[in-house]
Amino acid sequence: LYTVWANKGAGLNYSSPIELSPATYLESSAVVHNSRRTDSLSKIYVLGSDMKILYGVQGTGNGHISRSREIIHHLKARGHEVEVILSGRAPETFWDMEEFEPYVAYKGLTFVTRKGKVDYSKTVLQLNLPRFYSDIKTYHANNLDLVITDFEPITAQIARKHKLPSIGIGHQYAFWYDIPMSSWNLLGRYIIKNYAPADIPLGLHWHHFNQPILPPITPKTMNLSAPKDPTKVLTYLPFETLTDISNLVQPFADYEFYIYHAINKAEDSGNLHFRPFSRSGFLEDLTESSYVICSAGFELVSEALTLGKKILVKPLAGQMEQNSNALALTRLNLGMVMKTLNRGIVSEFLNLQNSRMVAYPDVAILIAQWLELGKWDNVASLAEECWRQVN
Repeated sequence: LYTVWANKGAGLNYSSPIELSPATYLESSAVVHNSRRTDSLSKIYVLGSDMKILYGVQGTGNGHISRSREIIHHLKARGHEVEVILSGRAPETFWDMEEFEPYVAYKGLTFVTRKGKVDYSKTVLQLNLPRFYSDIKTYHANNLDLVITDFEPITAQIARKHKLPSIGIGHQYAFWYDIPMSSWNLLGRYIIKNYAPADIPLGLHWHHFNQPILPPITPKTMNLSAPKDPTKVLTYLPFETLTDISNLVQPFADYEFYIYHAINKAEDSGNLHFRPFSRSGFLEDLTESSYVICSAGFELVSEALTLGKKILVKPLAGQMEQNSNALALTRLNLGMVMKTLNRGIVSEFLNLQNSRMVAYPDVAILIAQWLELGKWDNVASLAEECWRQVN
């Protein structure tokens, strides 16, 4: 009963019912029953509202932070107590974190990149496993009802250690299902399933691909009707050097490139406008832009789709998730891909006439409502309700 999406993305029906084959349904519904914490899950069902939740956020990149901010906001607004753990990068590099308080930042586990590629040797060398396990062991999981992890490994292991029910919310959990994937090796499979395991995976993607996964979570504060500058290009390539980015786009003198990177202050140089990270400034420039050039991470592309931007992605070489995102983006005809920094492809991209816009519902509040129902093994009903509201 699988649906084959149309060539070049024509005729996609986001809101059609998700028809799961018996094998797929049994696999998805068995996630809870295969857990070693089934008794804990059933106990939560009677608690309903006012839960004490530990929420883990992977700090590598900003996509995990962006979508977690939306969910945590709704959980707190509905009366739940939320403690937050962030890991994956230095605490001083986080910005606009008021919504996450109270939170703690740990080193955690993360990949090291160099010039647009995963550096596996340096990744292994920078691992501090004794500290990782010490952070898990010393965390006081007092009176917690639920652990939610956005691909954050410390909270996932805290849930296992204390036999607490856990729910994984994030794009990576979509890869537990049958979706478009690039090269899929044993290492990639192991990382996706074991890096931040959860009892119940709530995967997110741009299309359901006939699987019990959810639409993206995007900020509802974005101004969808704001006028676009036809020459403005938001550029976010965090795994590339500023020199390489500048050499790539500077020759296109008819366009203004707003380049976000790890710098301390804003600086303008001709048609290049370098900007330090700022959530409000980033969203403002994104809203005003007509074009987005970015890595093939999930969240920024989702926001760009919501705003109807022309999208060009450069996936991180050697990273299965980003290369799979690039594959899905082209199959759905939602954007363009360059495997390397390629001026010819950028030129073609800037000459595009049309863009695609997808209106996603407020998935964050739908998840918060679903959590309070307590029927966490029924992911398919949540997925179908979300996709029913996609335009």
